Amino acid sequence: LGQNRLQALPEFYSPDLANTNMPLDELLTGLRNHGEARLCFYGPPGTGKTAFGHWLAIQLGKPLLTRRASDLISPYVGMTEQNFARAFEQATDDDAVLLLDEVDSFLQDRRKARHSWEVSAVNEMLTQMESYRGLFIASTNLMENLDEASLRRFDLKINFDYLGAEQITNLLRRYLRQMGLKKPDSLKLARLLRQSCLTPGDFALVARRARFQPFTNANQVVDALLAESSLKTATTMRAIGFAEW
Repeated sequence: LGQNRLQALPEFYSPDLANTNMPLDELLTGLRNHGEARLCFYGPPGTGKTAFGHWLAIQLGKPLLTRRASDLISPYVGMTEQNFARAFEQATDDDAVLLLDEVDSFLQDRRKARHSWEVSAVNEMLTQMESYRGLFIASTNLMENLDEASLRRFDLKINFDYLGAEQITNLLRRYLRQMGLKKPDSLKLARLLRQSCLTPGDFALVARRARFQPFTNANQVVDALLAESSLKTATTMRAIGFAEW
């Protein structure tokens, strides 16, 4: 299990590359002093929510138990609730950090439920959250869909946002060094920092592409990142400043 945790971390991973609304080093210190907590990580896909959960488990010296919605939600009556109970029971037995991804799929607002099993599933999850005595992390891209009662049960709700200018510059420098490429044109870099809403996941995707379709210069890498950014909705685009190379 420990080996799997290490493999799950992206290349060049550092919590400094997560753009959050609170200092993550302070969170780690607090969890070392008091390991029982319920945390909600929310924000756009690829911003490092799950990766930070893996990193936390490693720093705390605990195994990590990860479950996605597809692992837990069942079409059979009562089975989803049983799956929730098993996940928390296994985490307790293993003294593990429990990370549930895509929780908006099963912690949705009960007022919008169309079936009784949706309500009972949320009720079971809330009960398990209340009784769990370890570190529980819920990850979601759709914070607005979560049930209000579940939001009140989280000790901290941490927003993982798009990368800031210094973080983009830092990651770009690391990947270009790995690819053996020099820095891009200043205008290209300025456009990347000014117009894009990038995540660590975008950099990882472009790096994977380079393995079978190598880039010949840094400008091509920037263009690939801009192309990934352009796929995101226009409403998320915002100026994020400029950083020195």
